[in-house]
Amino acid sequence: MPDAFTVLWTHDTCHALRKAGRVGERPPVAFSGVHTSLPAWSGAQAEDEVYALHVNRGTVFVVSRMRVTDRERRECCGTGPATWQDPAFPGHGDWSMLGADGCGAAAVHVDATPVRFDLPLPGELLARLTWRNRRGQTRGLKHIVDGRLERAVGLQGFYRLTPESADELSEASAALSRAADHHVA
Repeated sequence: MPDAFTVLWTHDTCHALRKAGRVGERPPVAFSGVHTSLPAWSGAQAEDEVYALHVNRGTVFVVSRMRVTDRERRECCGTGPATWQDPAFPGHGDWSMLGADGCGAAAVHVDATPVRFDLPLPGELLARLTWRNRRGQTRGLKHIVDGRLERAVGLQGFYRLTPESADELSEASAALSRAADHHVA
């Protein structure tokens, strides 16, 4: 059974997505890294789900749901850099804001939902979400006050959801997406 993870996309990343006109488009790739400047997609395998989250004024949004297809450098990535000045993934220049130029960046090809910023997670769900580490220990989010996330530190990184939280997040994001699409129509 595939696992599910969360990754936090920063204000800078989300601003760059908006500025580049990527809202409504499906990212074909994300990037993992070896340095703290990029989340390390440790443990993610093909078929795993990854929820890209964004926190804005205490509200947590699902920006995109990505299914990992592979973690290999493909022809679509373009020629690898010959010098440190060359772009690392010229074939994915349109999505470079997702970390293509990060230290030790590696491509993670994904099948993703369109990027959007109108899917806020309910506060009561935030209080129930749990993640588990490789040793099987679980943790929830801290700093939730009146359904709002006061500090995003608990989301910074790449974390494996418990199966129950993965199911809840999947159901919630699908319902939010249907509701938002119905509201627009």
